[in-house]
Amino acid sequence: MAEDAHQGNGSAGARDVTMRELSPQAAAREELSRRLERMVRINVRPIASPLPYGFLGLAAATILVASLNLHWIPATEGTVVAFALLAFVVPLQATASVFGTLGRDGVAATGMAVLSGTWATFGVTLLTSPPGSASKALGVLLIISAISMLLVAAAAALGKLVPAAVLFGASLRFATAAVYQLTASPAWRQITGWVGVALGALAIYAAFAALLEAMQGKTILPLGRRQKGRQAEEGGLTEQLIDITHEPGVRVQL
Repeated sequence: MAEDAHQGNGSAGARDVTMRELSPQAAAREELSRRLERMVRINVRPIASPLPYGFLGLAAATILVASLNLHWIPATEGTVVAFALLAFVVPLQATASVFGTLGRDGVAATGMAVLSGTWATFGVTLLTSPPGSASKALGVLLIISAISMLLVAAAAALGKLVPAAVLFGASLRFATAAVYQLTASPAWRQITGWVGVALGALAIYAAFAALLEAMQGKTILPLGRRQKGRQAEEGGLTEQLIDITHEPGVRVQL
């Protein structure tokens, strides 16, 4: 006990020496920092994962539009598809983006935001254009969305491979749709349609895998978690919160 007291006095003495060596302003900041560390509390609220309904919204959107591309749905029903995009898909993916932000997942938030905005624009274009027509302006937007989704997919691949594959598929879907919108080529309409069907199947798998993982608390169907993606699922509370002081909303700038 005497030794512990001596060590404690030694530590306090070392701090006092350090404080005397600092300038008055630096010493004040050091003291304030120690007080803040003892006083500040950061509250973290658990939420349900938005990935399942975000991916199901993507599946619905891409399969509906693919059905138009492949003439499984007549072009005269484009208005119905447009309303489905605006009333069903966009709210799902916009909500997923918000909860991705609240869940501290910038990749999910960004990906769902880009998807939501793209499908909203696609829906409005379908609603206001003649049935079966192409739009060069929409084609340019789809190129931008394809590049954006490619960047998001690259970031997602650092943590979860299956969601990254879905986002890469969305990038490919938008790129092929852009070529069709810019050229009005029947061949590219078929290509983008089949890419959309494949993307829909992959998105349904990813949604189901994420849903099972959320319900069971462990991986049932592989999502390809690695590095921080694996740590997020298997790590303890310390691993989840160790760097929280440097995250947006806590640090002084984004």
